[in-house]
Amino acid sequence: MTVTGTDFDLRRVAGRIGAEVVGVDLRENLDDDTIASIRAALLEYKALFFRGQKLDDTGQQRFAARFGELTTAHPTVPSLDGSPNVLRVDSAEGRANNWHTDVTFVVSPPSASTLRSIVVPPYGGDTLIANSAAAYRDLPGELRELADRIWAEHTNDYDYAIPPADSEKTKAFREIFVSRKYRTAHPVVRVHPETGERGLFIGGFAQRIVDLSTTESRDILRLLQAYVTRPENTVRWRWAPGDLAFFDNRITQHYAVDDYGDLPRLLHRVTVAGGVPVGADGRRSYTIEGDDASHYTPLAA
Repeated sequence: MTVTGTDFDLRRVAGRIGAEVVGVDLRENLDDDTIASIRAALLEYKALFFRGQKLDDTGQQRFAARFGELTTAHPTVPSLDGSPNVLRVDSAEGRANNWHTDVTFVVSPPSASTLRSIVVPPYGGDTLIANSAAAYRDLPGELRELADRIWAEHTNDYDYAIPPADSEKTKAFREIFVSRKYRTAHPVVRVHPETGERGLFIGGFAQRIVDLSTTESRDILRLLQAYVTRPENTVRWRWAPGDLAFFDNRITQHYAVDDYGDLPRLLHRVTVAGGVPVGADGRRSYTIEGDDASHYTPLAA
């Protein structure tokens, strides 16, 4: 599928994932055809990047809402004051230098995420995004068959955002992050609801394979995760102020590179609500522990 919009260009950033969208001002009231073209590009490239946008929080929320209902900022972490859909991603509070898919510890994770850069360091602080469908296709046949059959428990009760050891602020953030504990079982291979592609639905929140021991789980997850993070399955985005990244949370993982010392880094995140994942056998994800997260997503089961 090749996407060509009448009012913008798409420029590949990497071979298997990622395209820069050129010629779109996200402050404008984009027509339905343009939104449909952006949606089609997202399905094809998995991650889209918009350079130098002059968006504010209202504009970011308005753009994200063209693709579905919004979640609130996070199931446990407070939103930006006055903006219930906006999450501050602040390096002073923690650094998510861990491969993950957003909020997979609930039964209805977001379908898509937008990240907008506000303060970026003069070097470092890039974001890596991985194509989990390409990773699935890379699996040897017998390993792919195993992945199709197994499920993983995802939880927020682990050290996701790594704080500096001496930071009281980040310790407090950790306490907030796990103030409500969630455990959810998801298929290790998720079928994308729009494209039918299969992708490895794991990442940092996946802490255990259902019905296996911790040791056995760790080995299997590490093996599968290695396919996701192969360099050829990733794209690396070098932030500049005002950039917006838009990625399909159903079939990607991402990682914030912590290589900028004590310099500040601040982004704002707005996410689009998503449905309950479905595995290769047609079964749906289910909650093991925690509420239905209806305070977070309007599409919670």
